[in-house]
Amino acid sequence: MSEPATKMRAQSVRPAAHTRVLHRHSHSDLPVAAAGDGPYVIDTTGKRYLDASGGAAVSCLGHSDQDVIAAVQAQIGRMPFAHSAFFTNEPMEQLADLMIAGAPEGLERVYFTSGGSEAVEAALKMARQYFIEIGQPERTVFIARRQSYHGNTLGALSVGGNEWRRAPFREIMAETRHVDPCYAYRGQKDGEYDDAYATRLAVELEAEINAAGPERVIAFVAETVVGATSGGVEPVPGYFRKIREVCDRHGVLLILDEIMCGLGRTGSLYAFEQDGIVPDMVTVAKGLAAGYQPIGAVLLSEEIFDAFYDGSGFFQHGHTFMGHATACAAAYVVQEKLQDPEMMTRVRALGGMLDTRLNERFGNHPHVGDIRGRVMFRGLELVADRSTKVPFDPALKLHARVKAEAMSRGLMCYPAGGTIDGTRGDHVLLAPPFVVGAAEIDLIVERLGEAIDAAVSGAG
Repeated sequence: MSEPATKMRAQSVRPAAHTRVLHRHSHSDLPVAAAGDGPYVIDTTGKRYLDASGGAAVSCLGHSDQDVIAAVQAQIGRMPFAHSAFFTNEPMEQLADLMIAGAPEGLERVYFTSGGSEAVEAALKMARQYFIEIGQPERTVFIARRQSYHGNTLGALSVGGNEWRRAPFREIMAETRHVDPCYAYRGQKDGEYDDAYATRLAVELEAEINAAGPERVIAFVAETVVGATSGGVEPVPGYFRKIREVCDRHGVLLILDEIMCGLGRTGSLYAFEQDGIVPDMVTVAKGLAAGYQPIGAVLLSEEIFDAFYDGSGFFQHGHTFMGHATACAAAYVVQEKLQDPEMMTRVRALGGMLDTRLNERFGNHPHVGDIRGRVMFRGLELVADRSTKVPFDPALKLHARVKAEAMSRGLMCYPAGGTIDGTRGDHVLLAPPFVVGAAEIDLIVERLGEAIDAAVSGAG
């Protein structure tokens, strides 16, 4: 039998034989996205899906912004790409200027990547090389938090605390120390005030730094508001100020990951602005070009830049598509829109509506234990028993049931499991586009309520 015939016979018994793509799940049968219309994605059958999660907190301007589309088309017509080892390009330089103009004082330079995982990977290597440049090569240890997610490259997985993502690759990851997250719903003790809880976590970080050897620690890495792993977990007031003090005391860099929660999603351009601190580096990506082009970035302090400039002058890192001219052109228009004060006013107003409607619908729901997050970045933790916070049996895969029920109703949301420890717990993350209105907010909450109730009922 010929080789092509053998391939055809082997393929014909597979339910996914209609695709040559290795999808995220090889048994999946996904609808085919064909068009975008504001906050909606439309599949090839004409069905419309209200995007209540921005995909994965990406599409902050929806799916059909004509200004961004025009910028992409114009840049492709002029020059789509020039390799950064040979040239800089105008869109990259203009985007960097715009981003630094909108960033808090202390962040003065930008390094561009093609996405979030690349941005975290670059930040980790940049932090390591920074200490080599200033004569402290003995610093080799990162500290991060459990129940976090920083990307799928090996370095990003190493600092991440998402256990089910880490498990298959643990033996080939860099060793990283992990401390408890600031997860008040699960971690704050009865009668423990926010300040005491924040202090306890800062003491834990300092103890971990001392255990590793303060002279060996490079950086502490954290999501300002936790995204997909535990669903919109925001820090208690004062937490990051205490963390910043611990890092400063030991010369440890603070790297904040705002790939999901940054660039306006929490009602300010950077989420950490609401926590009264500035990190040494911050990573951004998803909302940078709002999905119209793939791009990420690391914003860094002048002190870190100076170490490179006055030292080797060379960051020993790089990717082919970094500073991609077309991606930067798209991101420039997106960032212009996000830096317009009226946009953040709108986002905060929408976030207030969303908060009100979520609490009206789920505030006393027997299977919603916590409603959390900031503004347009919200999480709901699902529980079997509201009074005891006992989670559903992981075998039920309640989060997957919620997603299926939501999709059947034309709603995109972002449920996940393993909320508590990587195995137990279910949550739903919401991150709607900033172009929704009051009617869409109502529809999001209505359809989500129906999906959760149907999923719980179907789980028995």
